[in-house]
Amino acid sequence: MNANDWTPYAAFANELADAARIHVMKYFKTDIAAERKNDQTPVSIADRETEQVMRELINTRFPDHGIIGEEFEAVQSGNDLCWALDPIDGTKSFLTGKPTFGILIALLYQNTPVLGLIDTPVLQERWLGIHNHGSTHNANVCITSKNKSLSNAWIHATTIDMFDDTERLVFNAVTKRARGRLFGADCYAYGLLASGHTDIVMEADMATYDYLALVPVVENAGGCITDWAGAPLTLNSGTQVLATACTALHEQVLTIIDNP
Repeated sequence: MNANDWTPYAAFANELADAARIHVMKYFKTDIAAERKNDQTPVSIADRETEQVMRELINTRFPDHGIIGEEFEAVQSGNDLCWALDPIDGTKSFLTGKPTFGILIALLYQNTPVLGLIDTPVLQERWLGIHNHGSTHNANVCITSKNKSLSNAWIHATTIDMFDDTERLVFNAVTKRARGRLFGADCYAYGLLASGHTDIVMEADMATYDYLALVPVVENAGGCITDWAGAPLTLNSGTQVLATACTALHEQVLTIIDNP
C-alpha cells in the first residue's frame, strides 16, 4: 500500500461506524442511567459498550494498530498507525433525546489525523475525509461554502459554557463581527461546515478524541481547522479548535483572537 494513500482504510472506518451506529441506537431514547466521570462529564453504558465494539473490531483486523478512546485506556498509542475513537460525541444530547450527537473515528499516522469520519446515527448522515482525497457526505462529494466575509458568516459552538472567562471574551469579540452565532450542534456543526451550510465553528475545552476526526473532514472539503494560534491539530494539541470554510475567514478570526 502507498504510504501516502489512506483510502484502503475507508471501508474499515465505515465498518466501524456501521457497527457503532447499530449499538448506539439500541439505547437512544431509552431509560438508561448515566454517571459522572472525574471531569464531571456524563457517561453511560451506551458510550462504553459502543467504544468496546469498535475496539474489538480494530483488534481483530489490525492488532498492531494503536487505539485511543474516550472511555478506556490507550493501547499502543505510540504506534505509527493509531485509531482515535469517540463513541458518542455529545453524550448530553444523546441522553436527552437530541439527534445531533455523533460517532467520531480518526486514523492517525505519526500522531497526525489522515482519515476522519463523523457519523450522526439518528440523522443517518456521515462525513468521511481522507488526506488528499476529498471529503464526502453520505458518499457524495462535499465542499465548504464560498463565503469569505466574517460579517456574513454563521458561527457555531456546542455551548457558551465550554469557554473560560478569557476565551468567552474572545469568542464574543469574534461573534459580534459575524452574521450570527448558534449553539448546540455538537460534532454535527463540523459536518455542516464541510457541506457548506455554515462558515465557522469555534470551540474550547476539547479533548483529542473530540477533534481528531474532524480535521480530515474539514480540510479535505476545502476548509481550515487549527487551534486558536493557527497551529495544526495533532494528538499533542491543546483544547481549543477553530474551523472555518476557507483561509480568508480563518485569517480574519485569528487576527481577532490575537487582538480581541
